[in-house]
Amino acid sequence: QVQLVDAGGGLVQAGASLRLSCTVSGRTSSMYTMGWFRQAPGKDREFVATINWSGDRTSYADSVKGRFTISGDNAKNTVYLQMNNLEPEDTAVYYCAATPGIVRGRQKIDYAYWGQGTQVTVSS
Repeated sequence: QVQLVDAGGGLVQAGASLRLSCTVSGRTSSMYTMGWFRQAPGKDREFVATINWSGDRTSYADSVKGRFTISGDNAKNTVYLQMNNLEPEDTAVYYCAATPGIVRGRQKIDYAYWGQGTQVTVSS
């Protein structure tokens, strides 16, 4: 059973940084696509970033490009989302997602497994 535990959220001021982490357990293959999504109150869950586990392919939503960086540590079975220059518009619950195989990874339906979510709140 694949399980994802995401963590690292918090309350910060605009311009600050946070690093989210997502630890994966139970995966039986090294060929996974990982992603981060976020959901603000009253809005749909939206794509933030994706990476294949070998780390040679990443993709970002336009709204976070240049500010957020997704990376992975295969030895620790952990994927990170480094978020810099945070804006109030980044306030949301952030969810880690995983799926076996290599997929484009920009849509919710691409993913089989989800973390429980971690709250990020950015004050102005």
